[in-house]
Amino acid sequence: MSARLAGLLLLTLAALGGSLLVGGTWLSPASVVSALLHPRGDEVATIVWQLRLPRVVIGAIVGASLGIAGALLQGMLRNPLVDPFLTGVSAGAAVAIVAGMAIGVSSAAVPALGFCSGTATAIVVAALARRGAGLDPTRLILAGVSISSLCSSIIALILTHLQSSDAAPSIVGWLAGSLSGRGWNELAFCAPYLGAGVLLAAAAVPALNALRLGDVRAASSGLDVARAQWIILGSTSLLTACSVTLAGTVGFVGLIVPHVARRAAGSNARYALPASALLGAAVTVAADAACRSIAAPTEIPLGVLLAFAGVPAFLYLYLRGSRPITA
Repeated sequence: MSARLAGLLLLTLAALGGSLLVGGTWLSPASVVSALLHPRGDEVATIVWQLRLPRVVIGAIVGASLGIAGALLQGMLRNPLVDPFLTGVSAGAAVAIVAGMAIGVSSAAVPALGFCSGTATAIVVAALARRGAGLDPTRLILAGVSISSLCSSIIALILTHLQSSDAAPSIVGWLAGSLSGRGWNELAFCAPYLGAGVLLAAAAVPALNALRLGDVRAASSGLDVARAQWIILGSTSLLTACSVTLAGTVGFVGLIVPHVARRAAGSNARYALPASALLGAAVTVAADAACRSIAAPTEIPLGVLLAFAGVPAFLYLYLRGSRPITA
């Protein structure tokens, strides 16, 4: 198993290194390595450290976050066709960010606005899905879909009102998903919440393995199912909110990546979560590099490219038939 994880790590590192070579200015591999090891403040170092490296790091974090969030939710609900955006975090954050951009909120305040709104939406969905002390999976799905639909309608209403304004193109571009213009400042804002989400995910590993047996059997083994569900939902909400704040609405990573990761590393959460993180990072970074290369100098939105790749994969999973995730 460690060999497979090592292979995924090498794949991720290769995607990160390859993405550093992609951009409007051609840089040789030797010059990139030299700039990374010996920052000198020249033009090459500026391009690598201020433009390409933060974009690559943020892309890896976004992909890893969505991969972990998807693996957590799919494991908790024992359904490989569940997406982390199901909790309504993405739609809730999008509403706040779109509204902020529409009224001219400072760009420095946009990440905080999206994160707070996304987290609040997850709390509302959890409250609607609550059954006793725990969460009802069916209610969670229905509440998440309903809140997401409501948020999408609000976004459509805002865009209709602003269709002739200067803010509309930037809003549409953000909704399509992109890493363009993201830097160290945005990453620094999300770092505490990202760290909290990862720690909660690590703490949920034993519970996630128990939940693969079903809620009843997990409870009979001594697991506090309600507490485990809240920890998992808290982790997925934090991780998804971070990814949405950093990259906009980037879909299908949290849906497809955990399924592939389980095929490579098995259903044991101890291995499935790291595999999902590594594979999610590799896929997102590679997709972003392709977005910058396919129609250069025009940049394809990241969410659009991932949708073109993700829809056929989703249809394959659907037509193949989804089976519960078990031990």
